[in-house]
Amino acid sequence: MTAEIRAEMVAQVHSVFVEPGASVAAGDTLILLESMKMEIPVIVESGGTVLEVAVVPGDVVYEGDLLVTVNAT
Repeated sequence: MTAEIRAEMVAQVHSVFVEPGASVAAGDTLILLESMKMEIPVIVESGGTVLEVAVVPGDVVYEGDLLVTVNAT
């Protein structure tokens, strides 16, 4: 099953911790967003393999924008 992880708010991408092909476990932080001087970790709910990373540090994302696609196992 493929899971699309999307932004929940307007924010700037501060850090990206994964790349396509990376294995992730439930609870891993994929991306760190920054909004209103707060850091918001984007956490994967189930383990799998990262298929796509749609953002880079410095990008501004809006609610609903695609961040990462994960092939969940």
